[in-house]
Amino acid sequence: MFHEDKTFNLRFSLEASFPDDYDGDEDHHVWVQDWEQRIKPEMTKMIFDFLRRHSAWTVHVRNRGVSPLDEIEIAMVKDFSNRSLA
Repeated sequence: MFHEDKTFNLRFSLEASFPDDYDGDEDHHVWVQDWEQRIKPEMTKMIFDFLRRHSAWTVHVRNRGVSPLDEIEIAMVKDFSNRSLA
């Protein structure tokens, strides 16, 4: 079977600014916890809900050994193997 692929990246860079008198890890990265516990799960669900509306594609998470804290890969597959392209 012949296979083609294309990669598209949508990257989020999270940053936090603190006052000059901030002494390092005082907040224990609470701002990252907000992203991990509230924003990222809701955003991921919205993305999957939207992509699954396109029934010609199947969508799933693909794990390539990178921590889900650092990366979520969404694989989209369009299968032409059961129909003629002519």
